[in-house]
Amino acid sequence: MDSYVLLQQTQQRRLAASASRAARQRWLLAVLILLDTTAIGLALVVATYMRFALHFPLFYEPPVSPIDSYLRLSLALMPIQLAIFAAVRLYDVGSLWGGATEYQYVVYGASLGMMALIFGSFFYPDFVIARAWLLLAWLSTIVFVGLGRFAMRRMVYRLRASGHLVTQALIVGANEEAQAIAEQILAAPRSGLRLVGFVDDSRHEGEEVVSGLRVIGSSTALRDLVDRTGVEEIIVATTALSREQLFDLFVAFGTVPDVTIRLSSGTYEIMATGMRVKEIGSVPLLSLNKMRLTGLDVVLKTLMDYVLASLAVIALLPVFALIAIWVKLDSPGPVIYRRRVVGAGGKLFDAFKFRTMVVNGDEILRQHPELEQELRETGKLKNDPRITRAGHFLRRTSLDELPQLFNVLRGEMSLVGPRMITAEEIGHYGRRYLSLLAGKPGITGLWQVSGRSDIPYPERVRLDLHYIRNYSIWLDLWLLYQTIPAVLRKQGAY
Repeated sequence: MDSYVLLQQTQQRRLAASASRAARQRWLLAVLILLDTTAIGLALVVATYMRFALHFPLFYEPPVSPIDSYLRLSLALMPIQLAIFAAVRLYDVGSLWGGATEYQYVVYGASLGMMALIFGSFFYPDFVIARAWLLLAWLSTIVFVGLGRFAMRRMVYRLRASGHLVTQALIVGANEEAQAIAEQILAAPRSGLRLVGFVDDSRHEGEEVVSGLRVIGSSTALRDLVDRTGVEEIIVATTALSREQLFDLFVAFGTVPDVTIRLSSGTYEIMATGMRVKEIGSVPLLSLNKMRLTGLDVVLKTLMDYVLASLAVIALLPVFALIAIWVKLDSPGPVIYRRRVVGAGGKLFDAFKFRTMVVNGDEILRQHPELEQELRETGKLKNDPRITRAGHFLRRTSLDELPQLFNVLRGEMSLVGPRMITAEEIGHYGRRYLSLLAGKPGITGLWQVSGRSDIPYPERVRLDLHYIRNYSIWLDLWLLYQTIPAVLRKQGAY
């Protein structure tokens, strides 16, 4: 009887949690639809008044102002545009508030809305839609809806970081892959997942696995654990289970409506580029992305790199000239030093720097075997006898790296990215070096703002992989902002 009562209470808790989750999702969708409605209406009104009330000389002025007609047209277009947004899954809560895909769908939905208006105008030949109004309406819709959704994201992220709007999850498996997955989720509080622990048959219950997360039971007790903890997401580290165990897991939870099973790729700890799923002969197959960034992310990052690097080069031309003269007068040799490094996809290129060492540096280093050993282990020397007088200042202020702006303009580097490495340094990354090749090295990055050369190599590797896995245009902007105080502090710069 007690077991029956306990079962009933557990089921009631899950039903209450499910109802609460559904209510939260309805509330979020209502807010989102209200934001989109407001943004679309505002965009169409702005487009109408820009076209017909501001009298730009580029626009043809009709003899009679058609503002009222276009406002009525805008009112009719709003529900159509909302329906199109729904059709392209812009109100699918499960795919929102993560990555740049949402903004791509905003552009796609707004384009379909304008196309629907053009198609509809064929049925009313007497009503000619101003082409400038169409263009302004399309651009305004993208801008205003995008801004509204950006604000919505910030609100959701803040709520998640403070413990609201989160989903309970557990990880099946506690091996190396499972630990890497847990560390990544714990490092991203805005993801909306709250881990309750691990389920593993090879470890003792209560055993700590990573960052305070413990084993909460074995696979035989998984159903009871899911009911007791209110878990809604089961994350499976596929390398920790056999094929039979995976099959049993899907038999048990594959049709449970309020529990989602998610499988890892099996190569998470090695690859960080993301994956695509394609059905071939009705068989879903995974393929690794060659590069970490795709679609809109590539466009935004490329635009930021070229615009900011171009402006910086123009503004810093006098500084370039003064440093070049100083380097040339300080010691004999070329002004620019070319360092052969590994770029995106494993392609080698020459990274430019102002020369900070004497030209016979290799001969000097061979006289100090202990420094050669330190250089092999850390990639840097704290007291380097090869550095010139000008070089000490340039390194401490990071001015020696300014010529890398030209590497950015050549498409070999990015303003923000993982730390550039030579082919000899690849050994420090092990098999994970493949992830490092998934993007362009950066002039600055997490390593730069976190202490630079004072950070041991394993931590540098972790920071690089963290950046690659968590890239966003906002992370790039934040790192650019943090680079200024990091350079001024001169921590780890030598």
